[in-house]
Amino acid sequence: MKALVAGATGLIGRRLLQELGGGVILGRDPTRARATLGDVEAFAWQPQDGPPPAEAFSGVDVVFHLAGEPVAAGRWTVSRKQAIRDSRVEGTKNLVRALESLEQRPGVLVVASAVGYYGDRGDEELVEASPQGSTFLAEVCGAWEAEANEAAALGLRVVTARTGVVLAAEGGALARMLPPFRLGLGGPLGDGLQWMPWVHVDDVVGLLLHAASTGTVRGPMNVVSPNPVTNREFTRTLGRALGRPTLLPVPRWGLRAAFGEMSQILVESQRVLPETALESGYRFRFDDLGSALDSCLGKGGADTGES
Repeated sequence: MKALVAGATGLIGRRLLQELGGGVILGRDPTRARATLGDVEAFAWQPQDGPPPAEAFSGVDVVFHLAGEPVAAGRWTVSRKQAIRDSRVEGTKNLVRALESLEQRPGVLVVASAVGYYGDRGDEELVEASPQGSTFLAEVCGAWEAEANEAAALGLRVVTARTGVVLAAEGGALARMLPPFRLGLGGPLGDGLQWMPWVHVDDVVGLLLHAASTGTVRGPMNVVSPNPVTNREFTRTLGRALGRPTLLPVPRWGLRAAFGEMSQILVESQRVLPETALESGYRFRFDDLGSALDSCLGKGGADTGES
């Protein structure tokens, strides 16, 4: 399987390329990408500026589109929200335009989406057929997926991977949580009753490859563990893994003061289940939060403070 990966220098993209044993990549700076990723075939692409070059798709069987501006990198100013939306919606539209221009097209397009599609849903169990929410991120994800689904009319099998909170040693949400938790300053966010649809990075990669190689998988696929937990339970489990107390809750008003509108992603409740993955035969490597965190922390014994 020859793969093209857009967004290959991110946490998931790097892991995916390692598992694939290489591939073609699209990136803003091909020279920097090669320095980061090693000997890869790299093509320049600014997602919002137009379609990527047609030659990048030569001989490609599957396209993984993972590119997008980070959602949690700062306050959601008007310009920041526009960049988050355009990088995903306009970028995907331009990618599909490139696919449309090809005489020989890949068979599969796997596009990263997010569980933000569902909005804030309390204790409701959410599967792929559940309706879209009404928050900013829900609207972005809906528009993002709609652009990806245009490729189905071109004969591609399209999968939109609605990804949860990714746990990994080398980056992502967990890396941001570890410093305060290691100091004993971790605690629930708000009342801690919101559901957190977590997933180990190894299963993210496994599910993306499963989507690419399993012909029955099409449309949305929830990329989450089969065992979501509340934020309160996540906090206790992480504190236990680190051997630290977790007694300092962060009130919602404090989150709002610190992060503005972006704080909604910290307190939204999404009890998301991976129905499509399970029904299509995927077997999770990490379906238990404790073992997933131990893996990320490199634990057999006590935490060493290294990540």
